[in-house]
Amino acid sequence: MKFIFQNLLSQLHLLILWCFVMAIIFQHVCAVSLLNNETVPALIVFGDSIVDPGNNNNISTVIKCNFLPYGRDFGGGNRPTGRFSNGLVPSDIIAAKFGVKKLLPAYLDPNLQLQDLLTGVSFASGGTGYDPLTSKLASVISLSDQLNMFKEYKNKIKEAVGESRRDTIISKSIYILCLGSDDIANTYTQSEIRRAQYDIPSYTDLMISKASIFLQELYRVGARRIGVMGLPVIGCVPSQRTIGGGIRRTCSDSENHAAILFNIKLFSLIHALKLKFPEARLVYLDIYTPLLNIIQNPSEYDKGCCGTGNVEVCLSCNSYSPNTCSNPSNYVFWDSYHPTEKAYTFLTSMVVDNKIKDFF
Repeated sequence: MKFIFQNLLSQLHLLILWCFVMAIIFQHVCAVSLLNNETVPALIVFGDSIVDPGNNNNISTVIKCNFLPYGRDFGGGNRPTGRFSNGLVPSDIIAAKFGVKKLLPAYLDPNLQLQDLLTGVSFASGGTGYDPLTSKLASVISLSDQLNMFKEYKNKIKEAVGESRRDTIISKSIYILCLGSDDIANTYTQSEIRRAQYDIPSYTDLMISKASIFLQELYRVGARRIGVMGLPVIGCVPSQRTIGGGIRRTCSDSENHAAILFNIKLFSLIHALKLKFPEARLVYLDIYTPLLNIIQNPSEYDKGCCGTGNVEVCLSCNSYSPNTCSNPSNYVFWDSYHPTEKAYTFLTSMVVDNKIKDFF
């Protein structure tokens, strides 16, 4: 009898644990209700490959992914759109969370329609950064050029719906800024140019100065609800483990230190800009901690799905890459640098859900 009771008790513990896990998962996949029946007319996104839905398809750069196996799980499957993942990316997921639309298109998409413009686009370009040198080295769209495209976008909206409605769309929309990883992982770590000029503290100062200029100009041209992503745990993505983690492929401490330092400075910048622009809703979005929590177990999460998972990204992750996994939903990373759609969905919920109220 005692044995039966102990067995039932152990099963009860398992049941409670299972319910707890399911509750957490449910929490992270549900859409978020907006406060006071607020509506968001559009989502506007600036940044790098994390939020680029295909702008790089239409420029002369090797930083592209509009080929299989990218997009393998997008829509009905096998639809490489230029998104740096097997499916959706955070710009799509955030647009859905704010009730705008299910997919956020690239501004340079030649098939863009008026309704696409009215409900928002992404100006992001994979490989860019705060540092102007980053976009030059990768031959992609700089942050300042993305802002210029936004000004062009404003004029197109005005021509279509008039100045009054245009101004309402611009002031009520949500803006997301997500970049900086390529500054640290590529321009600083892999190039001698910036390392000869800056140490990590002064280089992150350079990045922050560019972020400040951009955010103040974005406010000047009408944006009011602005979310700014911090840097992720860069040193723990598979490519950086391979490059800087030694034979055991541990996380690269120097890159993680740079990310932490930048994030501290970014948080302070956002606080200062809130005081300077009281009409704005500036929101710091922390992705470092959630991603670190997910990849704490290196034996399970230190490789991507594509190819060997150690170095493949962009052109080196292609339909000829051997050993590409058949179950990307079991992986945090799709290639050696970018997460899978499932990981993006989970991470975006962890980062955004409890911050949505701060945009209003």
